[in-house]
Amino acid sequence: MQQPTTQTSELKKSCVNCGAELRYAPGTTELKCEYCGYTQEIPASEKSFKELELKPYLNEMGSQSHSEAITMLHCKNCGANQHVEENYKSLHCVYCSMPLIIEDAYKEDWILPGAVLPFKMDQKKAHQIFKKWVDGLWFAPNNLKKAALDPQYTKGLYAPYWTFDANLFANYTGQRGDYYYVSVPYTTTVNGKTVTRTRQERRTRWTPASGTVSGFVDDTLIKASQQKSGVIPAKIARWDLKELQPFDSGFLAGFVTEKYTIPLKEGHLESNKEAERIARRWAMRDIGGDTQRVSSISMKLSDETFKHILLPVYVSAYQFNGKRYNFFVNGQSGAISGQRPYSFWKIFFFVLAILVVVSIIVILLALAQ
Repeated sequence: MQQPTTQTSELKKSCVNCGAELRYAPGTTELKCEYCGYTQEIPASEKSFKELELKPYLNEMGSQSHSEAITMLHCKNCGANQHVEENYKSLHCVYCSMPLIIEDAYKEDWILPGAVLPFKMDQKKAHQIFKKWVDGLWFAPNNLKKAALDPQYTKGLYAPYWTFDANLFANYTGQRGDYYYVSVPYTTTVNGKTVTRTRQERRTRWTPASGTVSGFVDDTLIKASQQKSGVIPAKIARWDLKELQPFDSGFLAGFVTEKYTIPLKEGHLESNKEAERIARRWAMRDIGGDTQRVSSISMKLSDETFKHILLPVYVSAYQFNGKRYNFFVNGQSGAISGQRPYSFWKIFFFVLAILVVVSIIVILLALAQ
């Protein structure tokens, strides 16, 4: 049996011309120096994504295989675990903006990512999306822009997710529903007279159904991190996984990388729940008819594999009137979602204006009578 290996992370890349840090240029396959303009190509990988066998990891065998040591900082406020590059003296947590001090850094092993989805847009573009979003907010306080639009708090983050693959087989029992229509008499009044008429009403004819469904469940996506606050909204948590690249640390250069805090075993349980939902959808499709009921389902998964992947998102935490707010921009699609404050006085005067207009209309209608 091959001995597991633990590698040391080398995410910091230096410019051969001036020694400054090279950073990944979103939307490309290059590292770029922001000082002298030097670029370095990230070599194309000849390897495909590494799918790891699930069972040995769940049995705590091979837990150090395909792993690396990475420098992490733990946010004591929200619980996020973030990779910090050596050139940082200090930084703020991407989720809650609390200071993180480099002296608190520690080494920790993680399951090496099997794939990464590189950023498609840079920080400037993400910030423009956020600015446009703020400009379009109704009832936002006038001084929100000053508080929220500081670019230094918009950070590119690679968020960790688990993906699970498996062959699914399930037996089910249920009922097939077919619609039919019957004529039902009813009485109504026409020109002062009571008349009897008929109308069509829908009924459902139920018949027993049972069978088996099977197929391959590919890339069930399960989030791998969870904080007390700053959770990535489901609204933007959609990525085209067809654009995943085999993992190369070059894609991480210049970005914050979050370590998974939801363990593999817990992620696997969530993926099983999703697999059961998929099995139920397959069973309903197999039953056919106009509507379906699934009363029982017995599911079995085999040949289960998983991988740890990193997905791109821009995160900003900003303070307004003593309260913290977050916004998130999908680093691939540009979709945005966030928390925002409301101006009490803007809402008050808006409601007041409506009441004044309604009152004027009522008065004018009364005078016209």
